[in-house]
Amino acid sequence: MAGRIEDYALIGDMQTAALVCRDGSVDWLCLPRFDSHAVFAGLLGTEEHGFWRVSPAGPADAEPAPADRRRYVGDSLILESEWDTPRGTVRVTDFMPPRDGAPQLIRIVEGVSGRVRMRSSLRMRFSYGRIVPWVHKVGERTVAVAGPDSVWLDTDVETHGKDLTTYSEFTVTPGERITFTLSWQPSHKEPPALPDPEGSLEATADFWREWVEHCTYHGPYREAVIRSLITLKALTYAPTGGIVAAPTTSLPEEIGGVRNWDYRYTWLRDAAITLSSMLRTGYREEARAWRDWLLRAVAGDPENLQIMYGIAGERELGEAELDWLPGYENSGPVRVGNGAANQLQLDVYGEVTEALHLGHMTGLSRNDYASLLQIKLINYLEKHWDQPDEGIWEVRGPRRHFVHSKVMAWVAVDRTIKLIESGDADGPLERWRELRDEIHRDVCEKGYDKERNTFTQSYGSQELDASLLLIPQMGFLPPDDKRVIGTIEAIQRELSTEDGFVLRYPTAGEEAGVDGLEGDEGAFLACSFWLADDLAMIGRVDEARTLFEKLLALRNDLGLLAEEWDPRLQRQVGNFPQAFSHVPLIDTALRLTASGAYGG
Repeated sequence: MAGRIEDYALIGDMQTAALVCRDGSVDWLCLPRFDSHAVFAGLLGTEEHGFWRVSPAGPADAEPAPADRRRYVGDSLILESEWDTPRGTVRVTDFMPPRDGAPQLIRIVEGVSGRVRMRSSLRMRFSYGRIVPWVHKVGERTVAVAGPDSVWLDTDVETHGKDLTTYSEFTVTPGERITFTLSWQPSHKEPPALPDPEGSLEATADFWREWVEHCTYHGPYREAVIRSLITLKALTYAPTGGIVAAPTTSLPEEIGGVRNWDYRYTWLRDAAITLSSMLRTGYREEARAWRDWLLRAVAGDPENLQIMYGIAGERELGEAELDWLPGYENSGPVRVGNGAANQLQLDVYGEVTEALHLGHMTGLSRNDYASLLQIKLINYLEKHWDQPDEGIWEVRGPRRHFVHSKVMAWVAVDRTIKLIESGDADGPLERWRELRDEIHRDVCEKGYDKERNTFTQSYGSQELDASLLLIPQMGFLPPDDKRVIGTIEAIQRELSTEDGFVLRYPTAGEEAGVDGLEGDEGAFLACSFWLADDLAMIGRVDEARTLFEKLLALRNDLGLLAEEWDPRLQRQVGNFPQAFSHVPLIDTALRLTASGAYGG
């Protein structure tokens, strides 16, 4: 059985990622890319669907013991887990070296004290747990082959097969180190080169140490910011600069529910706000790589801008259900692909334009096509901003005139006007100034409830929506505007949990609500960070800091956040770790640091 979502650690090589549970089991790994089929899919089913556990050996029928301690080695993605057993202490180091050749997952077992009996249990199942590979020996190496894929195991100890699983049992003494390396290779090619686990460990540590040195943030929340930045870097597909929303699919927003989606793609919205955080903390290369990815993905067709693409810019992300997987804690269906790719979400134009504007303002090297793209996006918005859409939350119900979408259309026009005013682009300045004013007037007249003194989710609706918290952050209205303050206070009253965390919008429980789905969901962590931002902006800095530090306390012991928090079950839910949670964490830390709103 898979662990709780917060029981997992992330390791990765900037092309794919693995989740390692407290008990030493790798329960999720897609090879060779984030969006490839999983070779370990136990996270979404059972051990029959693939896993790899390295831990102290116990009775065969006993539950594996969780590690007594675990940590990342410094500011890196190198994971150390330690077990204290009656016969001694053992350490397992897990990491994936930045790729130079075949993707590798390396596990090093080290004796710390005493003599500890260890067991490695490796059950490879290709195609998301559906296919049992042909496992055989090639010299001293073990290889598993299924169709186009092969996975090679290299280790210092003997292995044997039993029940379609590869086992190793061995004893470690103080200072002794036993290595395991799993490498992927197309099955038609020559075997991958023999690994150098110790050399790879040193190179991986050097990579992360050098990368973190570029961070320009040195405030009181540095530990949380650095861990979030490392997580965002790990979610970046190095060959192209595309950024996945999360390395997982179908981790539920409600345990036992149907709100289970594939997040292994690049949402323009998520990637744009990630770029903004990277720029504000000194990471221009990542920002430049994402901008180049964007220009390739959109190519010459900005009128048909998708809300998400594959990590190399692929457009076809057809959604399917894997009926042989029961889902995480029986939360079905398990989905791969994402049908929301073809939705109309007008706010994306604003997020992309804001990201390009920030790059321009922070001195990112000029790119003429980026400026041309911005002009083309506004040409499209000029004709379509007044249409209903599916909105930021990708509702699968009817289209509506979502207020946040209109606000972000205003942002797109406003930032493009600033680009033209700077002399770096040409466009119909006066006409677009009138367009900006028209959109602003439309939102304030149709999206604002005068009686309740709050903006609403969509034109004519009574519901609230946490995306309204972005109104002052985007500069649509100043923070001290009574309508902004009224909206913040209404969201606190109507969308906050007892702990002060924020729901995205009201859900309808057993019936299909505004989003066209049954069931509920947890508090949305990004929205909760947005509330902390707004509170700081309107001068309630102590309240903002208190909320921010409560949100930091929700992170697991390694500093990682999923998409949501279930206030009833007191646990993390949704895909993990989630870029859309770690980006606003960074932004709120920067805002609170700038305002001096921190303790100690």
